[in-house]
Amino acid sequence: MNITSEVGVAAEINMILGKYPREQRFALAVLQDIQNKYNYLPKESLYEAAAYLSMPLSKLYGMATFYKALSLEKKGEYIIKVCDGTACHIRSSAFLISEIEKALGIKAGYTTADGRFSLETVSCLGSCALAPVMVINDKTHGSVTAGKLREILKLYGGHAHGE
Repeated sequence: MNITSEVGVAAEINMILGKYPREQRFALAVLQDIQNKYNYLPKESLYEAAAYLSMPLSKLYGMATFYKALSLEKKGEYIIKVCDGTACHIRSSAFLISEIEKALGIKAGYTTADGRFSLETVSCLGSCALAPVMVINDKTHGSVTAGKLREILKLYGGHAHGE
């Protein structure tokens, strides 16, 4: 990262922080806004937020690791969340997860080397009638089969690993 982009990130983080009073009770909202902006919590954002809110860095770090919606690791451009709740599991979500892992060449919890895709499993996406279901960013895909999966990944520029 060059100095210009570092200054840009600092300015963006300061804009987010400036939307909130300097009170610790706004810590989670601040972290959520930073997460929404970058798809993860850059290290410098935690330092800035801790200073702004006058709270220990360790407390923010604890929040960042406790809440599943927050991540300290950089995420891909497309975040694939596959439900592995009861309804989806019964309808072969484990197979779906395995197929995505093979297609992208990554395991659940990781991001492709090119930074395009991250794969996550979640307990429920609230779309049990569409099982098995996955969400890519904000778009829900239901009743996903192996064939349908290949077509969905193509929509996002994904292809079978090694193609």
